[in-house]
Amino acid sequence: MIVWINGAFGAGKTSAARELIELIPNSTLFDPEVIGGGLPDLLPPKHLAEVGDFQDLPIWRRLVVDTAAALLAEVGGVLVVPMTLLRQDYRDEIFGGLASRRIAVRHVVLAPDETILRERITGRPVPADLPDGEMRVRQWSFDHIEPYRAALAGWLGAEALRVDTSALTPYETAERVADAVRTGAASVCDIVQTPEPTGETLAAGVLLFDEHDRVLLVDPTYKAGWEFPGGVVEPGEAPASAGVREVAEETGIHLTEAPRLLVVDWEPPLPPGYGGMRFLFDGGHLDGEEARRMLLPGPELRDCRFVTEEEAARLLPPVRYERLRWALRARESGVPLYLEASAPVGRQEVPGGSGPESR
Repeated sequence: MIVWINGAFGAGKTSAARELIELIPNSTLFDPEVIGGGLPDLLPPKHLAEVGDFQDLPIWRRLVVDTAAALLAEVGGVLVVPMTLLRQDYRDEIFGGLASRRIAVRHVVLAPDETILRERITGRPVPADLPDGEMRVRQWSFDHIEPYRAALAGWLGAEALRVDTSALTPYETAERVADAVRTGAASVCDIVQTPEPTGETLAAGVLLFDEHDRVLLVDPTYKAGWEFPGGVVEPGEAPASAGVREVAEETGIHLTEAPRLLVVDWEPPLPPGYGGMRFLFDGGHLDGEEARRMLLPGPELRDCRFVTEEEAARLLPPVRYERLRWALRARESGVPLYLEASAPVGRQEVPGGSGPESR
């Protein structure tokens, strides 16, 4: 289990975490800041210069998950993690990665009054070896108050157990958190547990359309990025049946007929992914009432929306968008397409083209 202590920079997360490991039996402190501190030794300076925050690097987010899982495998018990997470998509990626390893997360946010928070930032010690360290560190903390306030008023305040630390010492804060963990007041985050693949996978997605012929995209809670309703095909399950099942689980929409095949796409293995076969089916149109009945929010989806093809190009990763683009062309022509790396191959009639495609 992980106890994740969130909050603004300067909220006292690390101090409370050090006290907390003395109150929770068999617990270990894991500060993801050490991963950020090690990245300058791993990445080229030019690569690091492209971001202003280690959290914006995918390698940091992945290493946080991998290191936490490795630590728990090594020492067992409970990990106490003091780390600010203000972006919901980063929370989804990290907590979803932990959930995929069957690691439960109890999420707590330390929320002192903003006046007190600003006083703490002003009086916070800063590293003496940093050029202009005092000004840079404090300004960094002040700059993140507004994103913290927005997150606390939105997703963070709705999910995490809030502990007002305005009048609490670090030890008293740790006592509150330990009691919340013991009693269950700090409950396990409700996030779907999708195991990470260990080899090639078979996956099925279903395209659903509204009355304006816009396609439905979903924003999963357990990984970053928009995609189509769908998921991994289970052993012994037909791909079309898997797509219908996933649509029902994710959105609450129950398709009564097997969806029509649009594309089959072979996704090559690109580390850290393993690739595999991807099916996209046509689930047809939803009427307005069906669209309004979609089950949101829920444990699997944070959001969903109907979008035009142009809007999908801005939301989807390039590979998924290309798969969607060819699926829409196949839907127009009524002829399914075979793709490799999201591009047609072989001798087949390509919709909108001049004739058979060969690659």
